[in-house]
Parts: sequence; structure tokens; C-alpha cells
Amino acid sequence: MNAANELGRFLTSRRSRITPEEAGLPVLGRRRVPGLRREEVADLAGVSVVYYTRLEQGRARNPSDAVLDALARVLRLDPTERAHLRDLAQRPSAAEPEGDGDAPVRDGLRRLLAAVGAVPAYVLDPAMDVLDANALARALFGAPGRDPGWERDRERDREREAARRFNLARHVFLDADARELYPRWADVARQTVGFLRLSAGRHPGDVRLARVVTELSRRSEDFRELWAGQEVREKTHGTKTFRHPVVGDFDLAYETLALPGDEGRTLVVFTAPDARADSALRLLGSWTAPAPARLGPEPDSVTHGFNLQKREI
Repeated sequence: MNAANELGRFLTSRRSRITPEEAGLPVLGRRRVPGLRREEVADLAGVSVVYYTRLEQGRARNPSDAVLDALARVLRLDPTERAHLRDLAQRPSAAEPEGDGDAPVRDGLRRLLAAVGAVPAYVLDPAMDVLDANALARALFGAPGRDPGWERDRERDREREAARRFNLARHVFLDADARELYPRWADVARQTVGFLRLSAGRHPGDVRLARVVTELSRRSEDFRELWAGQEVREKTHGTKTFRHPVVGDFDLAYETLALPGDEGRTLVVFTAPDARADSALRLLGSWTAPAPARLGPEPDSVTHGFNLQKREI
């Protein structure tokens, strides 16, 4: 993930989608570039062509709020894109490396995940690693918490630990079963890349996020094409369609909740918007429920107590 001039690339991509007609400009003769020219954006935003060119080339730092507001207006950025523009414009020239998200999930959050066991829920970090999940989320996606398909880096124990995490972005683009699980895979893929792009603007020094983007860029042509589009998406709420091999087709609504005490981490909770989804979750939950308790030890056991083993899908 080359962050040297993310601001310039974003500005270039946004002006390429605005036609002169949309900007209220006359069209005279043939145009060699799609969308608006640099000089047109500069004129409409009230800045010099030299200054705007320096912005796109990464040679101008810290544009003022007034300039950013003007550019957002000219380029017709939505609220998410406006926030991303500010993240890119205000990032330091050399971002300090951030951690690999290896801080443990708080006990309070673990208890919360278990308490909402009737619906899938998990804790997500900026790189889209699932740091912890309840049993129903594990059954929905496979098994968040382990990812045997990752090419593990054996140089450092921390990197090997990160490799064992279930990463939703890698799941979407590198897991062949994902295209079956998501009937609207193209929409899920665009949303995933948009969230990663937005996250990269907010966390420019996130080492783990950079590794995920680098690997997906290397291994997935679909990811490369979407990443080049510079689209950004906020993962706040919405509906996702599933085609689960056990319980069939259903829609789930999701809410993403920021965790103020855990910078960059979010809690994602799915709920059933209709009777079909509620029935599917109940059935899926029955597959993840503990086996009935046995009174007395197993034949080969030397201890007395309950034998609680989860059924695997």
C-alpha cells in the first residue's frame, strides 16, 4: 500500500467522474481526459492551477479547511468522501507505524459477545481482522478466529499470530466459498474495498492493514481493480444477503458500533429483519448449541462433570 500520494490519486479519481456539463462548463472541441481538467477544478474551487497541480502531485501539504471545502463542493463528494479527503490531507508526511492489533479484546467485550448469543456478533479492527466473535458468528462465516489459508510469515511470532486471525477482506476475495455465501458478492466486494480504503485514510500507519492490502493486491485481480477505483464506504449499517450451506437464503440487518475505549475497533451485530431470517438464525443456533449434558463421567473419563462439546457445521 503506497501512501506517498494518496491525496493526489483520490483527487484525480474524483475529478475524472465529473463531466463539464455537470459542473456547468461549456464543452468546446475534443477532450483528451475524462471528467474535468486540473485547471477547471482549480478555477471552480477558487485556487490557482499551480497550487492545485501541486496538490495532485503530492508537493503541497496541509491545505486549509476552506480549500478542502471548495474542492469537496466542486467534486461533489458525499459525506464519507469528504471525511476521507480530510483524512488524506491532514495525514503526516511520514505516519508513525501503528500496532498489529495484537492487544487482547477486553473481558467486558467478550462477555458482551456471549450475552448477545441469539444473534451473530464480532469485534472488528481497521484491517478487518475479526478479533473475537460469538458462536453464531463463527457458524455464519465458518470459524472466525482461525484462517488456515493464510501464507504465514515465520519471521516473528506476532505476525504468525496475526496470520491465524479470520480476516473478512481475505475471506471475501480469497475464499472460494465466499461467492456462494454471498449471492450479491459484487456488492459485498465493493463495500469491503471501500471500507479498507476509508480505514487506510484514517490509520495510515497501520502495519497489519498495509499487509492485508498488499497481499490482496498481489493475489486478487478483482481486488486490484476495485482498489484502483478509490471508492470509500463507511460500514455503519445495512442489510447483507447470505446463502448458507446449512440454513439456506436469508437477509440479515447489521449495525456497526464504535468502541470509544478501543481506538479503531468496532462491534458488528447482526439482527433478523424478518421471520425467514429469525428462523434461519434459530436453526443455525441449534447447530452451535452445546450437546446435552450427561450425568456422570464418560467411559474413558477420570473426572465427574458435564461433557459440553460444540457441534461443528
